Amino acid sequence: MPAFDRSWTLFLDRDGVINEEKVGSYVVDWSEFRFLDGVPEALAFLSRVFGRIIVVTNQRGVGKGLMTPEALNDIHARMRVAIEAAGGRIDAVYACTEVAPDSPCRKPQVGMALWAQRDFPEIDFRRAVMVGNSDSDMLFGHTLGMHTVWIASVAPAPQEAFAHEIWPSLWAWAQSLRQGQS
Repeated sequence: MPAFDRSWTLFLDRDGVINEEKVGSYVVDWSEFRFLDGVPEALAFLSRVFGRIIVVTNQRGVGKGLMTPEALNDIHARMRVAIEAAGGRIDAVYACTEVAPDSPCRKPQVGMALWAQRDFPEIDFRRAVMVGNSDSDMLFGHTLGMHTVWIASVAPAPQEAFAHEIWPSLWAWAQSLRQGQS
């Protein structure tokens, strides 16, 4: 495992990593959003380790008309406030609302990472981690040369061989980093 420090960027998927994923459906408003166990505390710790924390999330529900862009922005604003209240931070949230699977912003394509790098030019993808729970998350990170961490919230293991690490939750991964610093 690399030695992470403030020069590293942490990229996080949202559904199934930060909050409970509604398999086969979408979290369409704040009342449906539930943090996974330990996530606010994990992000408080990870905020002290990583220089940037970025959420990159495919949100096809907007493109399908199941939720509005305003509702999505509200979810992300409230998520960030709750994380900040727990002592953590998210520097930016990038959401691809396109429906087409080949959209340049939709993971596994790397458009959201390029948006982040445009906004935060210090981001070096070779000094970045992608934490996700899908093969598209792992391919997204792999394509950019990131260290990849699979969170087994829905599927126990990735189908593709692009995950460097596999953990049951963001909390468990953060705890492993904390122990490694001791």
